Amino acid sequence: MEIRKPWYLSRTIWAALVMVGATTAGAFGISVEEGETQAIVDAILQAVAAVAGVAAIFGRLAATTRID
Repeated sequence: MEIRKPWYLSRTIWAALVMVGATTAGAFGISVEEGETQAIVDAILQAVAAVAGVAAIFGRLAATTRID
């Protein structure tokens, strides 16, 4: 694998985390359907992308040097 990306942009990582959360929730009697897990992963990735965009804008506004 030559192309790299941050771990938090990986669908596989988020799907695994959601599955761990769903399994843990199941142990406490909370049911999470299979279709809902994909929707949760999509929502998390959209939220991560939005936060990254806001952080990039804030970082650029707070920067003290000019981009060439």
